[in-house]
Amino acid sequence: MTRTSWRFITQRPEYFIAFGLGTGLSPKAPGTVGTLLGFPLYLGLAWALPLWAVLAILMGLYLAGIRICDQAGKAVGVADHPGIVWDEIVAMALVLCFTPRHWLWYLAAFVAFRFFDILKPWPIGLIDKGMENGAGVMLDDLVAAGYAIGALTLARGLL
Repeated sequence: MTRTSWRFITQRPEYFIAFGLGTGLSPKAPGTVGTLLGFPLYLGLAWALPLWAVLAILMGLYLAGIRICDQAGKAVGVADHPGIVWDEIVAMALVLCFTPRHWLWYLAAFVAFRFFDILKPWPIGLIDKGMENGAGVMLDDLVAAGYAIGALTLARGLL
């Protein structure tokens, strides 16, 4: 396994992106730190574009992430290295697309997404362990985003 560092992630643009512009280098909870970048990504897009365009861009970022995360994972020798956080960033931005625009809902969205991403209920854990490539890295977070969206939708309905 290659040791990750600022020097490593700045060798190639795809490593820099995969490691969340450096957030994936956080010594503690890199996935959680990286997830926070989903907020400016979403807010920047949603401020300027209609929802359909934001979703289209996120789909493109998701598809690009398959290749980006795959290359970074191969370079470090671990398909889903903890520092590879592009998957969390894109998935969090997706969750925010379906979250009411209020800071309490945004906080709930963050907690729900991190809960499902860390807990990995079925089939997230199966995907995480069974697909050791860029597609698996991106897909398990997409499913976690789906769970978070479902939980938020349920909570919204109950309130």
